[in-house]
Amino acid sequence: MGILSGNPKDEPLHYGEVFSIWSNLMANYGMIAGKQTFYNHAGDEDLKKIIEDIIDVCREEVRQLEKILKINGIGLPPAPPERPVARPQDIPPGAKFNDPEISAALSADIAVGLVACSQAMASSTREDIAFMYGQFHIAKAQLGAKLLRLNKNKGWLVPPPLHVDYPKK
Repeated sequence: MGILSGNPKDEPLHYGEVFSIWSNLMANYGMIAGKQTFYNHAGDEDLKKIIEDIIDVCREEVRQLEKILKINGIGLPPAPPERPVARPQDIPPGAKFNDPEISAALSADIAVGLVACSQAMASSTREDIAFMYGQFHIAKAQLGAKLLRLNKNKGWLVPPPLHVDYPKK
């Protein structure tokens, strides 16, 4: 049996896995702080619920990623402090994100997260790491579907130019 045989948790992480996990953890720290800020700016209750869901998913990812790094003796990246809760009406209008802007930024973040999870899965040699990123991918895809539905229902979706196949004369 080789070094990469047997229980995946007994296998060493390779540098790519370490980098993916460490950078994903650092990104999640920033995502939590950013989403807390978006929550403070959001006025729509449905949007606020999705932001809460995104924060919960990020926190669960953080829990798993920190555990893996600690078990493997790898230092954690710095984390920003939790953001305090603020009332949207206390934020000056010119300094405030509006709900469609927040929703668009969330959609873009989810798209980037899906690509990052796919890359981490593809570069992993440990099955448990690949599986973990597969779970992260599924959670992000579900959030993306909820957000797409919300964007359509609220009229916030700005589609690219639509192709309509006109009959040829």
